[in-house]
Amino acid sequence: MAGNWLWMTAADLGRGIEAGKINAVELTEAFLDAIDRHPEAKRIYSRTTPRRARSMSMAAADRAKAGQRIGLLDGVPISWKDLFDASGAPCEAGSALLAGRVPETDAEVLTTATAQGLVCLGKTHMSELAFSGLGLNPVTATPPCVNDPKAVPGGSSSGAAASIAFGLAPAGIGSDTGGSVRIPAAWNDLVGLKTTSGRLSLKGVVPLCERFDTVGPLARSVEDCALLLAAMEGGKPADLAGASLKGTRLLMLDTMALDDLRAEPARGFEGAVAGLARSGARIETAKIPEVEEAMALSGMLFTAEAYGTWGKLIEQAPEKMFPRVLERFRAGLAFSGPDYVAGWRRLEVLRDIWARKTAEYDAVILPTSPILPPNVQRLLDDKDYFNHENMLALRNTRIGNMFGVSSMTLPTGQPSCGIMFFAGPMQEERLLRLASAAERALG
Repeated sequence: MAGNWLWMTAADLGRGIEAGKINAVELTEAFLDAIDRHPEAKRIYSRTTPRRARSMSMAAADRAKAGQRIGLLDGVPISWKDLFDASGAPCEAGSALLAGRVPETDAEVLTTATAQGLVCLGKTHMSELAFSGLGLNPVTATPPCVNDPKAVPGGSSSGAAASIAFGLAPAGIGSDTGGSVRIPAAWNDLVGLKTTSGRLSLKGVVPLCERFDTVGPLARSVEDCALLLAAMEGGKPADLAGASLKGTRLLMLDTMALDDLRAEPARGFEGAVAGLARSGARIETAKIPEVEEAMALSGMLFTAEAYGTWGKLIEQAPEKMFPRVLERFRAGLAFSGPDYVAGWRRLEVLRDIWARKTAEYDAVILPTSPILPPNVQRLLDDKDYFNHENMLALRNTRIGNMFGVSSMTLPTGQPSCGIMFFAGPMQEERLLRLASAAERALG
């Protein structure tokens, strides 16, 4: 039975604990044992936290026995991306620059999730300082992709996705600055939620671009994402009961998001759109020219803030970095302070325009990524290929970050191809209900 636990949703594991069919200690031991035995575990987890996990699971088991469970996920173990501080455990954000960094306190979202009974299995590998959507990291480790052993898994929450896809966690917590939850979720056939900037605390989270950084879950179901969001903020999960696509209006952007789609992502997206329509959604198409203008600002806004955050440390030991990622950071040197301020001022105007033009729709839909996971060796050998594939991988997801929306990706049934939904800022509950209905429609 324990073998089946490795492939269940977090919510179903919680229901098993609630019903007395699963013991939280045995559940945690099953995952720790699976991690110990898995041939790819060292490429997925940067480190496990067994002492902490066992202590937390024993407390959860005691609460279950006493009829005092905190919530549905009380006693369920999950993984955490290695940019969330966990007291006493190294947190190095995939970078040799932070080697030996050991925080004294937990990140605020980890503290809150722990208070809700979630069990921390350990920390997962990630792209170097979170600045790549591919998941390639020659400095620490490149986790595997579930659909192609020669391909990258997507990043920067690469290990978070792999921990779920390979049965080494029922869910994982990642971060999304330009697509870092949604790309690895899509490329590993998972559900991923990008929350609105400011929805969840960044205290104790190693930053990349704090004005864009967000915390979000990766999981096997929309229900799991709803429960994990609530657990990280100590709130009530979205009510998904009775969610339906009937009468919903979905906007398909006729813009760069549909350009250069490779065959498989195009097929997956088209099939998913047809499935949504069969379930009662009304699909409309429109152009929003402001998308292109906003995206033209993204290179400056991301790289200037990233280098402003890390430049001093980087230049103390640039040889410690993967050259492709180092170049991405140094691109921020090309922009002036006045240009950066002017860019943000213009983006705020464009966000207002986007909000007006999308207000009448329940969501905007896009292919999550226009490409499949690229080949690891070719990315290592070919600088131009790395740069091209990295930017193309993140193109569609980055639209959501630029406009400050909440966003989800769902599997389409086509391997490594997702469909993405955008809703308004701080509208995660509405987005989760729509995604729950879409999940059923897509099977």
